[in-house]
Amino acid sequence: MKVSELYTPGKTVLSFEVFPPKATSPIETIYSTLEQLCSLEPAFISVTYGAAGGAKSHCCEIASRIKNTHGIEAVAHLTCISNTRDDIKRILKDFSDHGIENILALRGDIIPGQERCNDFRYASELTAFIKEINPEFDICGACYPEVHLESNSEVEDILNLKKKVDAGASHLISQLFFDNELYYNFLNKVRIAGINVPIAAGIMPVVNKNQIQRMVSLCGASLPPKFSKMMQRYGDNPEAIRDAGIAYAVDQIVDLISNGVDGIHLYTMNNPYVATSIYESIKNLL
Repeated sequence: MKVSELYTPGKTVLSFEVFPPKATSPIETIYSTLEQLCSLEPAFISVTYGAAGGAKSHCCEIASRIKNTHGIEAVAHLTCISNTRDDIKRILKDFSDHGIENILALRGDIIPGQERCNDFRYASELTAFIKEINPEFDICGACYPEVHLESNSEVEDILNLKKKVDAGASHLISQLFFDNELYYNFLNKVRIAGINVPIAAGIMPVVNKNQIQRMVSLCGASLPPKFSKMMQRYGDNPEAIRDAGIAYAVDQIVDLISNGVDGIHLYTMNNPYVATSIYESIKNLL
């Protein structure tokens, strides 16, 4: 089933994201996590391409297991920064052979010292290429409520997002954010720009201090005073920051659902306890 068809007026779609095990770990190490997450019956689960471009081979296998073993729709991430056109064709065939019809098309992170290909410069070019190879793929794109770190301006960022949608992205998932007002302002601006596809809000529950420091450095998300005070008060207490981080995410999600958000995409960090705790708190709102 095409994920874009899951978004209907008046309903908030709940979805999860997982990432493959490290290249040094067997793929079976994620099976228990998948079973627990799938038992919550999200609308779909997306599978990253592997941290920093690693563990590429596991993405298709995990997405296939989510869909074909657990019966939950899967979205496979696909980055193009290190792939040639022939590489992408081969990966798309692998997806298709495993019954995967939903793809999150991404450029991918620029890793210092890592060789990159020049067949695709942007996710919009990858999106157009996928549609050219197989128009039946349903393509999701990423968006950035606080502007992509490499963009020169907010206007440029929104214009690039419009190119991505015009190239064939049927729905979008946002980068994580901790201030809902930033997300609402972003939504208003992209709608004015003529971007009318469903946009799911990316929410990451922060459960330890090191996690937030790493994620903020990667994506540039700002930390509102309320969040910073929480980290300062509970950051050195593992159980307290876990519970506080879950409560903060629940508060964000309740507000988003109340304001009619298209979807909530939960960055689970492969943590079924956190995902389950949040799901139990919001399930009656969906």
